[in-house]
Amino acid sequence: MSANNPFARLPEAASFAVTSTTVTDGSPWPDAQHSSGVPGGKDLSPQLSWSGAPEGTRSYAVTVYDPDAPTGSGFWHWAVADIPAAVTELPEGAGDDTGSGLPEGAFQLPNDARAARYIGAAPPAGHGPHRYFVVVHALDVESIGVPADATPAVLGFTMAGHILGRAVLTATAETPA
Repeated sequence: MSANNPFARLPEAASFAVTSTTVTDGSPWPDAQHSSGVPGGKDLSPQLSWSGAPEGTRSYAVTVYDPDAPTGSGFWHWAVADIPAAVTELPEGAGDDTGSGLPEGAFQLPNDARAARYIGAAPPAGHGPHRYFVVVHALDVESIGVPADATPAVLGFTMAGHILGRAVLTATAETPA
């Protein structure tokens, strides 16, 4: 696991709080948040609640990113755009194939497995611990304006000039050799 914080290179943004009944910041993912290809894994997105977003927040985006994936570019597990500003919680499982747990207007972008849903942790066996940055981005626009088939990287690039605040929770996972 590298000390690299992928958000340290971005312009500073106000900090606000994100919590989860699924996982505590800095703790390993429960089995259900692992990929269905991992024993016990269910590809179940975590429950998230956030508070204290900066004044002027007009929408949110949520991303889950593993910078430790052996790809040279990390691995995006989940991206949700256009969450209305009045919404401050996503239930566990909101990131399923249907997106029915998402608020009206919000949508999922394809992850790095090219599925518009949450895909759970599955670090390669023996690769060591991986970090999963679960981030709620507070934005100054009601809609970020990316197409539904955009990548999470395009979402991040498009959000760059619109981020008012960032709430970060980090989970971990490791697959023994």
